This record gives sequence, C-alpha cells and structure tokens, in this order.
Amino acid sequence: MNSKIDVSNKFLLFQDLSLEEVSVLGEHLGSMELLKNDIVFNEGDAGEFVCFVVDGQLEVLKESLDGKMNSLATLNNGQAFGEMALVDGLPRSATIRAISQSTLRVLSRKDFDALLNQAPQIGIKILKHLARGLSLNLRKTSKKLADCMEIDSIAISEKEGS
Repeated sequence: MNSKIDVSNKFLLFQDLSLEEVSVLGEHLGSMELLKNDIVFNEGDAGEFVCFVVDGQLEVLKESLDGKMNSLATLNNGQAFGEMALVDGLPRSATIRAISQSTLRVLSRKDFDALLNQAPQIGIKILKHLARGLSLNLRKTSKKLADCMEIDSIAISEKEGS
C-alpha cells in the first residue's frame, strides 16, 4: 500500500472511507517531518492546509493579551489540526509546535479543492468529519468558558459580601 495512506487505520476520518476512497485521498496527501521544537505554523499565518498526526506529539499554543504563550492542548497520533483555516479561510488561530520528532500527513487547500472536483463524495465525508471535530471542540470550549464565568461570578459575589 502507498506509504501516504498506510496510516488509514490511525485516523477516524479515514475509517469513514472505503479502501478505494482512501487510495484516492492518498494521492492528495503530502508529508511533513518535524524535529523537536519545529513550528508547523504560527498564530496569524495564512491557513492553507490541514494536518494529520501520524507519529509524535505537538503542542497548541495561543498568545495571551500580555504576549505570553499558553499551551492549550497536546496533539497525538491520529489527531488532526489546522482544519479551521481550511474550512473558513481565515488566518491561523494558534501556533503549533512539535514536542517530539513528528510525522504529519498534509492536505493543502489546493489538493482539497482538486479532491472535491475529482471525488465530491470523499470531500463531503471529510467535511462532515471536520465539522464533527470542530463541533466537539466548540462544546469543550463553551463548557470551559461557562466554568470560568461561574468562578468569576463566585469571586465577585464573595468580594461583594466582604
């Protein structure tokens, strides 16, 4: 099997595809090798591709208002990142840095558009999977926000009660 698609069993996204569809997708995937501390992209960069972690660990970093870089998440084998920019065309919302030597598969916007023209059903399956992932991330984020708001509300109440 083509080395670009040997990873099909690692990704939930690829599990939605037939072997033939995985083969077609594999024709559109690139590869990226990273060393520890390599930056995949920086917050604010143009978003031209989505990545799938084959091996290694990466860190999602977000700059705070005071300029401090905060770690938001760790990405492991089988996870995707960069999908927001691929879907909405806006600049990257975070920086991604390799925590260890890592191997990624990459789907560029250009290759994704070509895939949509060549095999729209595959593109639809990918978009559905990415939308599901984005929805889950939004749910987690809104819960964290609600928890923070509750903590702030309690702190304000305690301060007013003093």
